[in-house]
Amino acid sequence: MLRQALLSVSRSDKVKNLVETAPVTRTLVHRFVAGERAFDAVRAAEHLGTQGLYASIDHLGEDTRDPGQARATRDAYVELLRRLDDAGLAGRAEVSVKLSAIGRHLPDGADVALDHARAICEAAKTAGTTVTLDMEDHTTTDATLAVLHLLRADYPWVGAVLQAYLRRTEADCRDLAAPGSRVRLCKGAYDEPASVAFTDRADVDRNYVRCLKILMAGPGYPMAATHDPRLIELTGMLAARNRREPGTYEYQMLYGVRPAEQTRLAAQGERVRVYVPYGDQWYGYLMRRLAERPANMTFFLRSLATKK
Repeated sequence: MLRQALLSVSRSDKVKNLVETAPVTRTLVHRFVAGERAFDAVRAAEHLGTQGLYASIDHLGEDTRDPGQARATRDAYVELLRRLDDAGLAGRAEVSVKLSAIGRHLPDGADVALDHARAICEAAKTAGTTVTLDMEDHTTTDATLAVLHLLRADYPWVGAVLQAYLRRTEADCRDLAAPGSRVRLCKGAYDEPASVAFTDRADVDRNYVRCLKILMAGPGYPMAATHDPRLIELTGMLAARNRREPGTYEYQMLYGVRPAEQTRLAAQGERVRVYVPYGDQWYGYLMRRLAERPANMTFFLRSLATKK
């Protein structure tokens, strides 16, 4: 019931206007979203850089059904990458891309999304940085990995995202734990059926550990995306056990979530990358994140109450 209510609210212009103007929700948006313009994202990446942090920037938008919007999103990424290069930030900031934002759901969407992704990767190559393909719900996993493999033929540095709550992910980690393979491991935030995903939090955590062990022991480049103190500590332990030097793996966290922990790790010489969303579709982004898993609402509200 709560999920349906949140999805309904995400389509309401009246509620959107209220959210945009209410002081409490403005604070929420500003905490978790860098802004609406490429300038805002570049400024956020620049600020993170002064703290020794790296960035992965996401131009908000997904489930695009309009060809013009898919092209506009592609162009927005190309422009963002140019701006990062001009600002001298390409060495510290990459981009994260959802294939549904660049046309996967259009007719011939697989080809459209691949073409747009190639254009973004070429812009990243020119700038001297990288691209990570975001993962969406479980129905898109195979298609996303298929695009990943095609892109890596020309851009071997394209990163993948795997979600520990999916039962298949341990096997996917083994497949992707290859030399030079950049893999972001997160827990996952979509509301998935028990037939394909672990639904108990403890089971998700255990699978995250199994997957992280595979990635840290392999020859690739693991990216541990978590705010969980236990998993952060475990990442350091596994790095030491596998004799990994800082810079051969990294921690990843969300913009506005546990910033003190981000800077603490960076001060210890660890590489920490912050996931920075921006764009004018922030309202739908936040509401859909809550709708996909209503427990996220508690997470966001708790995050507002503390900056630890």
